[in-house]
Amino acid sequence: MAYNNLDTELVNCLLNNGRASLRSLAEEMDVSVTTVSNHLSELEESGVIDGYTPKIDYNKVGYDVTAIMQLKVKGSALTGITETIQDHDQIVSVYEVTGDYDIVAIGKFHDTDDMNDQIKTLITDPDIRQSNTSIVLNRVTRLRGRASPPSCRRWCGRR
Repeated sequence: MAYNNLDTELVNCLLNNGRASLRSLAEEMDVSVTTVSNHLSELEESGVIDGYTPKIDYNKVGYDVTAIMQLKVKGSALTGITETIQDHDQIVSVYEVTGDYDIVAIGKFHDTDDMNDQIKTLITDPDIRQSNTSIVLNRVTRLRGRASPPSCRRWCGRR
């Protein structure tokens, strides 16, 4: 494999299997274990790889309801509201967005009663002007990543 694509391929392999050993990665990419180790270290040190996290099937651990909440908030309260929301254990993602709403939050709940209780707790803040909640009926695709051109070498500051 040409080294100019090595970082991209390494990131892609880890996105597919974050527990892959250095040896298996080296075999997959047809390079030495030392080469993989060096490139992996550079990707970690540069912040391209920010950690290794398991993929959780929330349904199998009792969180059967996924809700997407959209919130309009007073402009000056945006930071405070996002911090409050992200502190809730059942909220898995919080985004500041453009458009009709200011915040989108995704939560995992045991059932609709649990979701209703949690959302009512969240939206009591007087700085939240409007909320809209949608319940996910079916997950069509799982969050997946793929490093794409330009090469990851640019991420590490190498050319």
